[in-house]
Amino acid sequence: MATLPRKCISQRFHRRRCREPYPVRTITTRSQDRGSGCFFERLPAEVFDMVLDRLSVLEISVFSMVSKAISRYVMNHVSTQAWRNRKILQKLQPHQSSYPPSKNDTDTLSHYKALGLLYKRCTLLLPTKDRLKFIYSTFSQVPCFMMLECTASTDCPFFSSYGAFLQTLIAGWDELECHRVFVFLCDFTNLPQKIKSVVTGKPGVCQRLELQIRGFCRQVLLEPWSSHRDTLFWLTRILQPWPMVSQARLLFILYGPLLPDGSLGWQELLGAGVPQCSLWDLAKALILLHSNLEATDWTTDTVMGILEELTVLPRAWHVESVARLLVLCGNTLCYSILASKALNGRLFEISQLLVYLVLVCEKEGYCMNWSVRMVQQVCQVFSSPADRWSFIQSIENMFSEVTMEMYEVVMAGNHHEDMETFGSLCSVLNASAHFHTEVVYMFLKD
Repeated sequence: MATLPRKCISQRFHRRRCREPYPVRTITTRSQDRGSGCFFERLPAEVFDMVLDRLSVLEISVFSMVSKAISRYVMNHVSTQAWRNRKILQKLQPHQSSYPPSKNDTDTLSHYKALGLLYKRCTLLLPTKDRLKFIYSTFSQVPCFMMLECTASTDCPFFSSYGAFLQTLIAGWDELECHRVFVFLCDFTNLPQKIKSVVTGKPGVCQRLELQIRGFCRQVLLEPWSSHRDTLFWLTRILQPWPMVSQARLLFILYGPLLPDGSLGWQELLGAGVPQCSLWDLAKALILLHSNLEATDWTTDTVMGILEELTVLPRAWHVESVARLLVLCGNTLCYSILASKALNGRLFEISQLLVYLVLVCEKEGYCMNWSVRMVQQVCQVFSSPADRWSFIQSIENMFSEVTMEMYEVVMAGNHHEDMETFGSLCSVLNASAHFHTEVVYMFLKD
């Protein structure tokens, strides 16, 4: 058999190879997938909706970050009335086992945190203004969140859910963006007009509105944050637009004591027997305003002015209530108030406050050494020995005056106030003894 030349074999093999089809490609590269659209984008809209309906809120939030097209589709999906009814409004319906939910309902709070994450992720590529419009166009349809038809007798329990949503949504945003959020909230809830009604009217007249503002501001804007700096930012946004008198009124509405029936205790502080726990929230708010030394919004003079206005709402508080608040506010703010009065020559007020500070320390079991140190510090404000002697005499005279007033009430035989005043009289006598014992001890020690 004749052997074909090598050249002919090569040509025949080449022609056969050219006639064979190319193998089918089974792997799609990222670039090819980007050009033709991913699998989910090629699904019919109805099928895609069925897929999203099978996912949890948290899973949808992760899925929305796959591509820009899917993010846009997720936004359209969560904008439908059916989805809003099922994922947002359904949690507010009374058919649930526990209605209304408590502020510490972890399941409900977790759900609204997941909603916040979903809206945060699916609107990630939008400008801040457009993000807020899209988000609040959805939540403005929830009357309870917008303070329109809240039926709670005191404060709405769903405000905590809204606060969890908002905190998750704006976590990591800068102050300018957060300020825009506050402006949007004010527009949607009509918050400035509601605040104006309560700070310009007579205290306690608009009781329901006062409690609604308290619940919304605290649970939505103030309490969700673990950082004092974040809480101070939102408290500043709420208080700053108003004059000092209105700031004091608003601070009382937000943090003042509540009565057992849930109403604000406007009249409670006019008496002496106010429990310490009733004033603790108010004291913490004042400490927060005073603690940020770098802030230009809240200087020591500003906070002292607010505190002075606060202690005459709706009328002048009982001196013991003022003293109890000052004790809770701590050394710095308490000394600033007393030193300011000393510099202005208000000797009677200082003596009265100091005597009741001693009384509060006795009643609450605080170390009497603290009140003695406070007297020492205030004494240094007076420049001359004669002024210091007058200051010390004024304190001693005030001890006698307060003791005699209580004794006269006991002797008058008022059965309603008899036992309470007698207890206070005993406390004053014990406070005076312990105070002076501490003074003598410090003198001998030095």
